Amino acid sequence: MKVWKCAALALGFATTAARAQSSVAAAQPCTVRAATFDGWPAQEMANAWVQLIFVPELGGRLMQVIFGGHPYLFVNPQYEGKYISPEEAHGDWINYGGDKIWPLPEGDRDEEHWNGASTPLDDGVYKFSVLSQGERCTVRLDGPPDPPTGLQYSREISIGTGSPEIEFHAITRNYTGHSIGWSVQSVSQYNLADAKQPDGYNHDLWAFTPVNPHSAYLDSYHVRDGLANDPSYSVKDGLFRVHWKYVESEVWIDSTAGWLAVVDGASKYAMVEKTRHFDNADYPGKAAMIFYKNGPGARLDSQGMPHFTPPDQVETPYYMEAEVNSPMAKLGPGDVYTFDTQWFPCRLGLDFHGAVDAGVIGDPLQAVRQGDQIELTGRFGVFYPGHLEARLYGRGGDEQRVVDLHAVSPRDLIELHQTVPGSGIVRVSVHLIDQNDVDRGALGEVMLAGEDGAS
Repeated sequence: MKVWKCAALALGFATTAARAQSSVAAAQPCTVRAATFDGWPAQEMANAWVQLIFVPELGGRLMQVIFGGHPYLFVNPQYEGKYISPEEAHGDWINYGGDKIWPLPEGDRDEEHWNGASTPLDDGVYKFSVLSQGERCTVRLDGPPDPPTGLQYSREISIGTGSPEIEFHAITRNYTGHSIGWSVQSVSQYNLADAKQPDGYNHDLWAFTPVNPHSAYLDSYHVRDGLANDPSYSVKDGLFRVHWKYVESEVWIDSTAGWLAVVDGASKYAMVEKTRHFDNADYPGKAAMIFYKNGPGARLDSQGMPHFTPPDQVETPYYMEAEVNSPMAKLGPGDVYTFDTQWFPCRLGLDFHGAVDAGVIGDPLQAVRQGDQIELTGRFGVFYPGHLEARLYGRGGDEQRVVDLHAVSPRDLIELHQTVPGSGIVRVSVHLIDQNDVDRGALGEVMLAGEDGAS
């Protein structure tokens, strides 16, 4: 017991020091300033955790997100520093990269499908304005009316000072005099180039979203374009998994969980995108989440003979689109529809087991009784700075004690390996308490076996 008390005291000092550092970081105001990015006139919004780079003239795109020095998004080198207006594009889609919002459904069968061409909605010049700075920064991007769809897009993006969380508020307006129906799609292009060999792709990039246990799709997902048996796709432990391979394909998932995750096993950086899922709502093609992989794909030549696009003829290697969809919205003249999403940059390797409100789970929490002690282990990434707290419960479900573990930060890979008092304890949970003493939820909860616990 004396050993535990000394360890707890040392952890207390460490936690206090880390909290002080977090408070200093939180005290730094967020800022918005004019900048230049890859030759484009840009705007940068930043706090002590993240930098967001916007290029308003490129259809209001968020071109880059940088967390801990790690850039997440794909930027197409073919168009660096260039702007091609919809008139100059002559209907071709200009893929600059970055992140944007799009309408669904796609296609060219009628006016209720978007053909993905260069139009004011995607390539028009957006107006950039600053709504707030200091304790909280919010910027707004307002686009021009888009005749092919009848839509006018605006988007407000916000960050605070206490964490790397990014909030998106998409505003869709019907500017016509008739009713229209569209879904809003958040489209994020992640960079898949190998950081050590940029002419090759990252072989350790994975993406995840929970499958729907009552999925309408065969195998819980639907390959809309590409190989139906694409080896990139699998389902395990309730998660749909993409292990990125350089073959073009698009896959739809009718997940009801409201989140997806992109995990770079090489750099050990991850991004979780979240939104609210609406049960029984009409999602386009039933898909709440979509992943698109670029790369060589099967084509028919002028004689109707199949061939595979040579890799050196693929225009924009290497990227993957992670797409989060809203339900279909029927908009009368002048009506407005809003769609909210959140991004959580964090750290994690390839040992991904899921996402919760507090962070991401690598190795799930384990608790093993060692005499009158309990050894806690696990691997996590967190969304907010703060400290971990072990809550210990007795047989009747009553909380016996709370043990302050150690300080944590979204910048760090969290390796939990600590002991806590175990006499009479049958259940343990580990919570993230942020720097404002707000309980952000449990990273794990387990029952114990042994002389005092469940069998």
